[in-house]
Amino acid sequence: MPVSERRRVVVTGLGLVTPVGCGVETAWDNILSGKSGASKIEHFDTSDLACKIAAVLPRVDGRAGGSPDMKGAFDPDTVMSPRDARRVDDFILYAIAASDEALNDANWTPAEQGDEAQERTGVMFGSGIGGLQATYDASILLHERGPRRLSPFVVPSMLINLTAGQISIRHGLKGPNHSVVTACATGAHAIGDAARLIQHGDADVMVAGGAEASICRLGIASFVACRAMTTAYNDTPEKASRPYDSGRDGFLMGEGSGAVVLEEYEHAKARGAKIYAEFKGYGLSGDAYHITSPAPEGEGGYRAMKAALRNSGLEVTDIGYVNAHGTSTPMGDELEVKAVERLLGDHAKDVSMSSTKSSTGHLLGAAGAIETIFSILALRDQMAPPTLNLEDPSLETDIDLVPLKAKPFKGNAAMSNSFGFGGTNAAVIFAKPPTE
Repeated sequence: MPVSERRRVVVTGLGLVTPVGCGVETAWDNILSGKSGASKIEHFDTSDLACKIAAVLPRVDGRAGGSPDMKGAFDPDTVMSPRDARRVDDFILYAIAASDEALNDANWTPAEQGDEAQERTGVMFGSGIGGLQATYDASILLHERGPRRLSPFVVPSMLINLTAGQISIRHGLKGPNHSVVTACATGAHAIGDAARLIQHGDADVMVAGGAEASICRLGIASFVACRAMTTAYNDTPEKASRPYDSGRDGFLMGEGSGAVVLEEYEHAKARGAKIYAEFKGYGLSGDAYHITSPAPEGEGGYRAMKAALRNSGLEVTDIGYVNAHGTSTPMGDELEVKAVERLLGDHAKDVSMSSTKSSTGHLLGAAGAIETIFSILALRDQMAPPTLNLEDPSLETDIDLVPLKAKPFKGNAAMSNSFGFGGTNAAVIFAKPPTE
């Protein structure tokens, strides 16, 4: 569909549950300050695991190693009753919390507006893995104590689409209800797909994002087994996630959720909603190459970015900031830089690109959602967040990789990249809020 024929889509609400704090402004302040969410894993036994660290969500209940006095720590009791929280996996709990914040931020309560508002508001939410802890626990219980001991809530706590289902039930959202499962590209795909539903008239408002809670024995052991995870920084966890640095040895796992409220522009204007940014472009592609390794020269990622730029109707010179996929893996980081250089051409020297995974770790299916939010906030404040631990770059590039400290940039648009196992790629582009 030509740009001129699409309905315009804007962002009117944001919600974050992250290893660097919960709440959008708290997390953003911590990101700009260069704080790390990395820590030693303390809520389960890691003695026989090669990786003993992660970017663990700080929680007031201490379940994941948090402390009650930590600023921005997650309090599950403010989201659900303890009884109800026990009936869902944490990835669903985090999705609900982020969506609550986003809808409250957007000041959108369709259940109070009547049937039409409810039917024109939908949810597009996903996860890369879903209820891994619930699956792990149920498997052990089944093996040790038999099938009669399984709870009827085992399946609803595992299913990825229960993020969207629980959010819609909680807020009475009767429009499109859909989930995305594209590994580490899930969050970006969910936001891009949700925006298209609005552009094509299937909804006026969509809650979109991703959630993940895979920091458990099975999650850590499995990613170590496929040689994707860091193992060299168990004594210095804050140094483990180091995109583009010659000392990187794999990604650091994170957990949490990011949610955005997307809204048709005229609908947002009519109700006087505040607007963070305008959704402009979305591109997706497949590597058709390998289940875990990216295609040579970052070809798949390049095609996703190129499609997003074409879809946006913008010029390459409009882009001032790129939030990179940048997971801190030996191969992927450099291929992404090459792909971005290819896309930007001579404009590369005028662009800042950073990986906020250096602060949050890699949130898998939630990564694209929280990084989209960081991109929107970077655009709002014209401030590029830092790439932590970038002390000895392994490559030369004209792109400013924003080492160690946040810095100002100039630009009308920002792009966020997300690439996943199976060769699935997504890029989304946002521009400053409309002025007309």
